[in-house]
Amino acid sequence: MAATAEVHGDCDERLAAVREVFVENFRERGDIGAAVAVTIDGEPLVDLWGGYLDAARTRPWQRDSIVNVWSLGKAMTALCTLRLVEQGRVDLDAPVADYWPDFAAGGKQALPLHMLLSHRAGLPAVGRPLPAGASLEWETMTRALAEQEPWWEPGTRHGYHVNTYGHLAGEVVRRVTGRSLGAYFQDEIARPLGIDCYIGFGPEHDDRVAEWVAYVPPEGQQDPPRRPWLEQDPADLEGIELARYMAYRNPASGGPGVNTRAWRAAEFPSTNPHSNARSMARIFGALASGGAVDGVRVLEAATIERATRIEADGEDAVLGRPTRFGLGFQLTMPDIRPMGPNPGAFGHYGAGGIVAISDPRERIGFAFVCNQAGRAWRDPRNIALIDALYGAL
Repeated sequence: MAATAEVHGDCDERLAAVREVFVENFRERGDIGAAVAVTIDGEPLVDLWGGYLDAARTRPWQRDSIVNVWSLGKAMTALCTLRLVEQGRVDLDAPVADYWPDFAAGGKQALPLHMLLSHRAGLPAVGRPLPAGASLEWETMTRALAEQEPWWEPGTRHGYHVNTYGHLAGEVVRRVTGRSLGAYFQDEIARPLGIDCYIGFGPEHDDRVAEWVAYVPPEGQQDPPRRPWLEQDPADLEGIELARYMAYRNPASGGPGVNTRAWRAAEFPSTNPHSNARSMARIFGALASGGAVDGVRVLEAATIERATRIEADGEDAVLGRPTRFGLGFQLTMPDIRPMGPNPGAFGHYGAGGIVAISDPRERIGFAFVCNQAGRAWRDPRNIALIDALYGAL
């Protein structure tokens, strides 16, 4: 059993149970460094952090520490695209090729934008071999995706676009605005909201970035392979099975490269954004409160309603289990993977236990971030925190 980490920050006394569970996560559930935040009606009620930035436990987690938030970047990518929809600069029903002409290759000339945002485009991977590090090279990735023929007929099924989602939607943003997705996100969302979130950044932030630590099963427990299909020989695969394999291998993500300067500098929106719980709770809290907080509007309420309708639901062709998506957001699945007890909740999970949730019924924004990777599916740390939050309301 690990020693209790020192925890800092503020917690409204009504939500003291959240603080208690946050401390328990260090003592009983393997956290090294982490942060949790809750807003209700845009008001910050929980803002806690603790533990260490590194596996050696030599650098304490600070108030302004940031960590790789992984697939929360898909939701940030969707927000950027949806703002352009609101402005009439893109149309969800229009072909992607209207904004990105090269995308018409491979029979994709009619593929509509909404299918990119809902993981139904059939482009979770690139078929031809990519060079090492290709996921960190924007033009290499967007050129390969423009050439790629869909792995399935778009719209006939859905499959998590693990490492390609950000390049696909992000290139539409770049073509329309003339700015990279990371720059657009900073200008239009992060700076106006005052949040600490970056899709690619320079060395000026390196001293406050948490080291990502690979998952280790609890002592005495041998977990099954996290993605058993990656143990297969790709030469024996074809069709959807090959797409599933290639989604994690071509392009690849993760590994020791996640703690390097090259990783942090790149714009890899599906996978490498860096932020903290306070910032993610603020942005998802805004979405839970009609789309604005402190006079800063992220999206119109009607756009949020459109983005959180079910677009894709059922067996995921890439993950091999049920998933449910709106336009860029994961939607609550009450009997499988709930985001709290209320229908209509949405948000996004990130690798290793990270999650951010928007609950419009209770007007809650919730976020948990960590640097010790945990279970990819139903991580006990975020489950305990969410249960504590709703149990205290």
